[in-house]
Amino acid sequence: MPLYHKLGKIPSKRHTIFKKQDGSLHYEQLFGTIGFDGMSSLMYHLHRPTMVKEVGKSFDVSPKAMVSHNIKSRLLKGFEVKPMNDYLESRNVMLFNSDVHISLAAPKKSLTDYFYKNADADELLFVHKGTGALRTMLGEIRFEYGDYLVIPRGMIYQITFDTEENRLLIAESYHPIYTPKRYRNWFGQHLEHSPFCERDFKLPQNLQTYDELGDFMIKVKKQGQLHHLVYASHPFDVVGWDGYNYPYGFSIHNFEPITGRVHQPPPVHQTFETSAFVVCSFVPRLYDYHPQSIPAPYNHSNIDSDEVLYYVDGDFMSRKNIDKGYISLHPAGIPHGPHPGTYEASIGKSKTEELAVMIDTFRPLQLTKAALDIDDGTYFQSWLE
Repeated sequence: MPLYHKLGKIPSKRHTIFKKQDGSLHYEQLFGTIGFDGMSSLMYHLHRPTMVKEVGKSFDVSPKAMVSHNIKSRLLKGFEVKPMNDYLESRNVMLFNSDVHISLAAPKKSLTDYFYKNADADELLFVHKGTGALRTMLGEIRFEYGDYLVIPRGMIYQITFDTEENRLLIAESYHPIYTPKRYRNWFGQHLEHSPFCERDFKLPQNLQTYDELGDFMIKVKKQGQLHHLVYASHPFDVVGWDGYNYPYGFSIHNFEPITGRVHQPPPVHQTFETSAFVVCSFVPRLYDYHPQSIPAPYNHSNIDSDEVLYYVDGDFMSRKNIDKGYISLHPAGIPHGPHPGTYEASIGKSKTEELAVMIDTFRPLQLTKAALDIDDGTYFQSWLE
């Protein structure tokens, strides 16, 4: 995210001597992207961040497709995913392609026994249920219901939950996640027509520095494998850092909807973008105010993208028999629209209270067994009169 931030102690000039109290040097690390061309942060460690003591077992965690060529509209009942104690084991990939893995998770326990790093993908976590803290080597972000958490690839983190009732929607992106470029000027500042701005972001705070040597387990996801590495120093030994590449949070409740006299297309709800998919936030908003307007969305064809809609809360006015945590999948090439009766019933309504997250992918999605296990099986027929 193009917003400068810093925490802790740093020298006045980068790549220069920065001594500890005992006269020895701090260890500088550039945390960068796209070679040396993308966003980066510069960290200062108490110990070398390169001290690997042991490389242990590796496990295949790549998703397996049960349906590779999907043409059927689907409805997945997300809250049927069973809670599990371990944070990583609780993550169930439902839909995926080479660009993004979309998962549901219901972790009961905090991730504190080991550290985790996704070396392949940026992670976007949406918090449907639960509160807690994302703890990283760059500081801490408190989260609550409705928060998005953007975690850049390569970020070492732990996550703590305040209770055992937690529900997450997770998108692992193999492309960098940004805020939409049409919302930003050429300096990176959010423009006046943007539905959110820099004031809305939750930046890392409360940098805690651990001066500890020992055995520290880091589970690293890379190329579909989960590797177990033991490091000789605590990963959170950073005394200070600055830059642009760091995790941040944003609440869906701070998205200010764009409305018009007639029904606006889905891009007005866009919140994040990559080169391979976009993420949109549907929030409570006033309806269209043309005297002849039809507030319900018009039928439309997804010729170039699969549409995934995750239902969070409120009144899903264009859908029938929808509950919290449901996921609808509308595949590319098949038109979809409001359910019978909802188009007509929307006329004259003044507002909607719906809350939902949409992910539109530019390549077809495959379904896993976990998705088929919670598929209602008949959703594709729900538009019949």
